[in-house]
Amino acid sequence: MNTVGWQKLEGGIIALAGLVIALLVSPGWAWWVWILLLLAPDLSMAGYLAGSRIGAQAYNLIHLYALPFLLMVLGVAAGAPALIAAGGLWLAHVGADRALGFGLKEAAGFAHTHLGRIGRGG
Repeated sequence: MNTVGWQKLEGGIIALAGLVIALLVSPGWAWWVWILLLLAPDLSMAGYLAGSRIGAQAYNLIHLYALPFLLMVLGVAAGAPALIAAGGLWLAHVGADRALGFGLKEAAGFAHTHLGRIGRGG
């Protein structure tokens, strides 16, 4: 397996771990809240309205593994299961993106990622 394959595998494992964490603390949200929080990180794509460089920076900031981990740690420290679950769903989103090949973006455009080019011609 090549490096990209390992990173995709890692993303899949992290996505599964994030979902398990969110389910274990299960704050009792309605099903639509789970879906909303799982998809919320993609709002960072709005940064592309300001151009590819800013779009890539906004997307990459929200699609780092570190921020959802920090949110979960804050949730543990504060005794707030909702923060832990939100961090788990955020982590699941980022991991799933990586598993599907949607890596961190390069300033050249949305289709250019650290895992290779996505879309047609990728």
